[in-house]
Amino acid sequence: MPVFKAIKLTEHVYWVGAIDWTIRDFHGYTTKRGSTYNAYLIMADKITLIDTVKGPFKGELMARIASLVDPKRIDYIVSNHSEMDHSGCLAEVIEEVQPEKVFASVMGAKALNEHFRIDREIVPVKDGSELSLGNLTLSFMETRMLHWPDSMFSYLKEEKLLFSQDAFGMHLASSERFADEVDDAVLEYESATYYANILLPYSQLIVGLLDKVEKSGIPIDIIAPDHGPVWRKDLGRILSRYRKWALQKPENKAVVLYHTMWHSTELMAEAIAEGLREGGTTTKVMSMGSFHRSDVAYEILNAGALVAGSSTLNNNILPAMADVLTYLKGLKPKNLIGAAFGSHGWSGEAPLHIRDILAEMKVDLVGEPLKAKYVPDGETLEACFALGKTISQKLGETS
Repeated sequence: MPVFKAIKLTEHVYWVGAIDWTIRDFHGYTTKRGSTYNAYLIMADKITLIDTVKGPFKGELMARIASLVDPKRIDYIVSNHSEMDHSGCLAEVIEEVQPEKVFASVMGAKALNEHFRIDREIVPVKDGSELSLGNLTLSFMETRMLHWPDSMFSYLKEEKLLFSQDAFGMHLASSERFADEVDDAVLEYESATYYANILLPYSQLIVGLLDKVEKSGIPIDIIAPDHGPVWRKDLGRILSRYRKWALQKPENKAVVLYHTMWHSTELMAEAIAEGLREGGTTTKVMSMGSFHRSDVAYEILNAGALVAGSSTLNNNILPAMADVLTYLKGLKPKNLIGAAFGSHGWSGEAPLHIRDILAEMKVDLVGEPLKAKYVPDGETLEACFALGKTISQKLGETS
């Protein structure tokens, strides 16, 4: 059986989480590099556990704690987020440890009771309140809907350490515990992918939260999220990236997204992409036969245009396009221009359905949907090329 050890982060704080090397799907988001479920133990006068882990990893959590201290010596447990990847074994840990008190946000206390019907009080803590750990002090900041109603930050004053639950995290299984030990290209990709697939719908709230933390003036030396590595150097790097992603200022980049039956819609996509490139726009062409919906979300994060196409099947769009467009609609990307296109046999409804979905997403539509019957002819492909150039020109005016 593996021997799991606590890993020291600061004088008083230890990582006691779990590494999930094998997970590849996180409710529809492809996690190509696995993930971690981070939990932290504060060795204060009142020994405090910050969050737990996904249910099947309870043994790893308890073993890491036991490598440092008898788990029954834990006085307090703080739950920053009630989602199951952080609370899945919480009820069992409470039963085993019998802590003096368990704390959560006001909404978190309700959520945990609704999840687990825990037969003890979960003490609600309010925004701005403090908890004495004897020689150390925790303060709490509500972060409602980032990304659940119960979400909360905890801040260890003496260590200038922010426990940020799902914010500033990423799905990355790694033996390195600190971000500065990981290749920056990996950090940027995985943190951006995480933001695009998890936090994008809450961007307006995130801008407000970043402003709130900045105005509070609290000094932060370390950010300890609930997934991925801990940030301890150059915190401005991840904070500035979050502000950039949250503001969603469009760049001169287009995503041409499509699915095709007999390559006719593919020919249209390639012609549109050529027009975009001719106009000077960075272009990503993505067939849903080759890419996953979460890859598309990542590419949309800094795009200024979304051009979507599908062949018509049973008077509708192809299933893979229905999937990705439904997913993107839920993520609520902002400040996009776009257009619809597609090939068909005898009916041709797919581009019209796509147009309607893009309109629901508040995409600024350029022209009417482009349609090709069976195989696009030269005139149709020229129209596709021209559409790409028009979108590029409009992007250049806004980006």
